[in-house]
Amino acid sequence: MSDWLSNDHQIGVVSTFSELVNTPFQGKRNALCWQRHLVGNFKEIAERLPSTDAVRDVSLDELLALDLSEEGAMARDEIVRDLALLTDGGFLPSLNLIHHYNRDDEFDFIATDVYSFHVDRSPMATDTYLCTYFGASSDIIANEEVVQKIAVPEIRDQLKQLHQGREEEFEAFLKTYFFDLHYQPKVDATPVNLGLGHLWRLAIDHPTQKVLPCVHRAPKENEGEYRLMIIC
Repeated sequence: MSDWLSNDHQIGVVSTFSELVNTPFQGKRNALCWQRHLVGNFKEIAERLPSTDAVRDVSLDELLALDLSEEGAMARDEIVRDLALLTDGGFLPSLNLIHHYNRDDEFDFIATDVYSFHVDRSPMATDTYLCTYFGASSDIIANEEVVQKIAVPEIRDQLKQLHQGREEEFEAFLKTYFFDLHYQPKVDATPVNLGLGHLWRLAIDHPTQKVLPCVHRAPKENEGEYRLMIIC
């Protein structure tokens, strides 16, 4: 908790789901955390679910059908409650079992996969909600501690070579292929890890958003371990 408070210009901490949904972002604050200590064995759930080569959605029926220990059942109850809260709140939560995300290795000068620091963009006025129950958890970073990759001269020059179109169409090209969503940390930047069990709300890139979008990244997975998380 202390590292979050040291970065409290970006992160707000709330104590209920209602506060998480209804507290407005303002100023530099573009991340809200419902800080929680969940009970149960979430590792058991991750290990009981059929393995996947990459990422797959876990249905509620599949989750409920698992034969679990008492500790595993307690963890399942926590996840079911979160799914219900988010669904009743008008969101579309997805429970994911993650071995790894696909890497972007098409270009050697810029990465645009979720392991790169990035912001989310949506045509709808919404936010990103996520909670990691087991495995490595995501990082966020303050906007002033990153540089947009397309603003780095060497990267921008190579993107212009890739574009090979009219100068006035270049900015549209960057948005079309999502190059503008990705950032690189400045020297001595300090990412904040989102931890386990906390439900987070992150600001996205949308014309009606009153704050800068929250820059975040997926973590490198722990060896031999699946991640279990909700995202919507």
